[in-house]
Amino acid sequence: MAASVSVSTSQRHIDLELKYGANNYLPLPVVIERAEGPWVWDPDGKKYLDMLSAYSALNQGHRHPRIIDALKNQADQVTLVSRAFHSTQMGRLLELLTTLTGYPKTLLMNTGAEAVETALKTVRKWGYKVKGVPADQAEIIVCRNNFHGRTTTIVGFSSEEQYRDGFGPFAPGFKLIDYGDSEALEHAITPHTVAFLVEPIQGEGGIIVPSAGYLQRVREICTRHNVLLALDEIQTGLGRTGKLFAFEHEDIRPDVLIVGKALGGGVLPISGVLSSEEIMGVFKPGDHGSTFGGNPLACAVARASLAVLVEEKLPERAARLGKFMMKELRAIESKHVADVRGVGLLIGVEIKVSSGPARPFCERLRDLGILAKETHGQVIRFAPPLVVRKRELKWALEQIAAVLQD
Repeated sequence: MAASVSVSTSQRHIDLELKYGANNYLPLPVVIERAEGPWVWDPDGKKYLDMLSAYSALNQGHRHPRIIDALKNQADQVTLVSRAFHSTQMGRLLELLTTLTGYPKTLLMNTGAEAVETALKTVRKWGYKVKGVPADQAEIIVCRNNFHGRTTTIVGFSSEEQYRDGFGPFAPGFKLIDYGDSEALEHAITPHTVAFLVEPIQGEGGIIVPSAGYLQRVREICTRHNVLLALDEIQTGLGRTGKLFAFEHEDIRPDVLIVGKALGGGVLPISGVLSSEEIMGVFKPGDHGSTFGGNPLACAVARASLAVLVEEKLPERAARLGKFMMKELRAIESKHVADVRGVGLLIGVEIKVSSGPARPFCERLRDLGILAKETHGQVIRFAPPLVVRKRELKWALEQIAAVLQD
């Protein structure tokens, strides 16, 4: 008689996903049942240090008490009114965003991709109504290796063939240039160019950090040509790089700022597009909208999320711990590492092609209690919650060194 095979609780959950879910992700085989701060546990009781932070949506850590309290308190009152009515939460969040950023107008949405789509509509309408571009001829310049979301419009201007494969035809009106090349931007601009959409750091692209002064140069070029500079800070914003926003490292201001992820404190999706009175003034009622955009539950959570970031000085913490972690990672002697790069607590360790892809390294880290994920094949992304303690990072670095030196 054959011996019975014990299947872990985690594996049963994984099997259910594989059986009933569409095959659109390849996650590490880890099931997370509960979480607190920078730590997570699987159903079988194993503890892991989260070094991914849900792609920077968990800058404040898992289940921050102030954010959870805001969620519960608001859920006991009202969760959704749609934009057909007003709520007690939306205006207060908008005021807080203006106070923190200096941008007088915000259009709230839900996901990051929705916010990028909103920004695209914003800059195009500004181009027609304000700049005077002929109808349906607006051009938006974007960068190769970009990642701005997964809608058909957005993947249409991706340079990653897998993101495009089988989803065309795509919307016209986009030009691709090399990332970090300000001269390419200058040459690509025409009288029909309305905006340059760019990430301050290409996160999904492999933690690609442009050379110092790049954002200053593109800011000057955009200003000189009357082209809007739109920065996608969905992943780099809200403390991740050691400043509230990554553009602050170069002392510039974009015309359009796109935020998301950590705005919801790892609890609810909420995103927004921030800009000036003139640019946002192109919208009138009925031009754009969202049933859940700016809902009172998400707004209450976002207010608490921002308060935690500011009052607990999480950007400053990211700057301090990021310098420590980068120094320690670069000190690891490993024949497998091609490069270590990043800003704040957004760090990439590039694995040499001769050592194979990054995923087996992530799988070995998982075995040692570290959750990290590969991006662009060869890069391990390390982006722990900003509430992580130095002693926790020291422990993590010991495990990382053991894997990289193996």
